Amino acid sequence: MRRLLLAVGLLLVSALPAFARGSEDRASVGNDITIAEGETAGDIACLFCAVHVHGDVRGDIAVMFGRIEVDPGHKIAGDVAALGADMNLGEGATVGGDVAIAAGDANLGPGAMIHGSRMVLSNRIWLLLPFAPLLILIGLIWLIVYLVRRNRYQFPAYPHGRGF
Repeated sequence: MRRLLLAVGLLLVSALPAFARGSEDRASVGNDITIAEGETAGDIACLFCAVHVHGDVRGDIAVMFGRIEVDPGHKIAGDVAALGADMNLGEGATVGGDVAIAAGDANLGPGAMIHGSRMVLSNRIWLLLPFAPLLILIGLIWLIVYLVRRNRYQFPAYPHGRGF
């Protein structure tokens, strides 16, 4: 099982750059992504890492278990989706699209704006969201095993009745 998980992990990490469609797109697992001053990036996907925006982002940002930091006066043209991540917008920073954050928080500096809709679910219980299908599957397997075992159990038969 350990080898299987390692193989799947290596496959995902090696295939991650294939998801970055353009030369400006960035994707990372475990390593922080930094958009330098004067640099422009496309779409950004980040798992277990932070995104530091010192330049501008033309596309969307998706972060799972990390954080998003936008310097004052810079912008994200697209949407922001985060699970288990906080977003910090500096003074005058903008997000052109929608913001959806589960199990995190959005901290806006003075003059920072979100032009689209904003949904922030700051309760950490939302971290269970990615595991919900797995938990349901485990529950169904447990129920099936329980019902099969209950119906297969044979109560002992006494040879001469219950003589007292």
